[in-house]
Amino acid sequence: MARLHEYQGKKLLAEAGIKIPQYRVVRNVGETDEAIETVGLPAVIKAQAWTTGRASIGAIAFAGSPAEARAAVQKMLGLEIKGFPVTEVLVEEKLKITREFYLGIIIDDTNKCPRMIFSSVGGTGIEEIARAHPDKVAHALVDIRWGLRDFEARNAIRKTGVTGKLQVQLAGTAVKLYEAARKYEARSAEINPLVVVESGEIVAADCRFTVDDYAVFRHADLGIEIAREFGHPPTALDKIAYDVEKNDWRGTFYFIELARGYNKGEKYLGFHGAGGGGSMMSMDALTKRGYQIANFCDTSGNPPASKVYRAAKIILAQPNIDGYFGSGSGVASQEQFHSARGLVKAFREENISVPVVIRLGGNLEDLAIKILTEYTTDLPAPVEGYKKDDPADYCAERMQKLLAEYRPPAEKPKPRPKPMAAKPYSFKTITGKVTFDHDRCAKCESKICVEKCVPKILKLENGLPVLAITVEDAAKGKCTECLACEIECEQHGAAGGYVDLPIAGLDKYLGRT
Repeated sequence: MARLHEYQGKKLLAEAGIKIPQYRVVRNVGETDEAIETVGLPAVIKAQAWTTGRASIGAIAFAGSPAEARAAVQKMLGLEIKGFPVTEVLVEEKLKITREFYLGIIIDDTNKCPRMIFSSVGGTGIEEIARAHPDKVAHALVDIRWGLRDFEARNAIRKTGVTGKLQVQLAGTAVKLYEAARKYEARSAEINPLVVVESGEIVAADCRFTVDDYAVFRHADLGIEIAREFGHPPTALDKIAYDVEKNDWRGTFYFIELARGYNKGEKYLGFHGAGGGGSMMSMDALTKRGYQIANFCDTSGNPPASKVYRAAKIILAQPNIDGYFGSGSGVASQEQFHSARGLVKAFREENISVPVVIRLGGNLEDLAIKILTEYTTDLPAPVEGYKKDDPADYCAERMQKLLAEYRPPAEKPKPRPKPMAAKPYSFKTITGKVTFDHDRCAKCESKICVEKCVPKILKLENGLPVLAITVEDAAKGKCTECLACEIECEQHGAAGGYVDLPIAGLDKYLGRT
């Protein structure tokens, strides 16, 4: 889930008509005095961090003077909370609170619908409240056809003992919160505490919003850079990988760096999984042998070869890995030769110089292993492929043996340059561009590119490969980027086909621009 900071969530609440305290966000100490002029004194100073219990770790403070506010801001901007440095601080008016509540809209996966949760006790986590005061917590399942209706909210709130005008006010707030959560496709939207102030108004004193990962692209105005929950600020590679995923809906590609700052020889491996359970089993097999996992990567859900290629390129961009290990569930429904071609393209382009062990269990695994192993025999490092009947533990054992025996070249081989076509024939794909060098193609006897094209979109015209569909259809996805026109052509033809699949930011990260 993509989390929002408190001030971002409060902006959504205000948009929905829920009253919030006056606030300003500061990013350096020098902005504090202006913030105090806006919100007044006394003020609450809150570090913006994705965590609960901020008060207990010095991330919330109260200021009765500008000097106290500046000191609190300065202290908080130096904090690191759960791996995240604090870069923003909320300066907010201090409310005169007479009563506190909890109000939340949560997606209930069991019932497959939103759930409203209300507690007449607020200020701590809802789980703690429910344990200590079960009679003070009420729930209401929401039918998304109608949304949360006022009478449903009032019925739930009534169960906690709240009556009269206050009940009506709280129900109105609940309906507005639901509308905000629905509009921004939140997995959870919580106000804790929702308070009554001396004037009798209902005010959202604090809030937490998390937006569904797969809805983020519809809400660019939220400014979410990367829709992932990390235990650290996203790295440059994390961001590069997320750009691949967010712009390509075909299958899954998840990447996260788990380690940084390690050296060559410290037994860190690039990890490429396909399916969560099988990946965990494979990582366990490696760690039992003393290896460290540099990253987690998952390409599953029948991704195209191009997506597997980009995943492999990003994994290989980690500078000090000692090996590349790929293994998923072993029962994948996707055609594994697509994954094999994606891996081969990445390995060949990078002139890979670390040992590789890949377990490609699933449909057409024999063809996948043939492609993976036979098309990489000329590379500087060994590449081994295994099937679903080869246990992950055995594959980890092979990785161990290869690393023990392998002697890397004295100088790391340079990546292969992109080929230049003397007589280019090109068309765009959904994420890249295919180019045939018709000068080379004229000398090719096999015309294997047409034979092996999975979507069957190529034909021969005067003995040369061309599109059998319109360029518009190819660009819209009729070309599935199966990579056969490059990989098969290089191995069994005249090496006249090339698929350019750019990865935004990767060359700059690697210092190749």
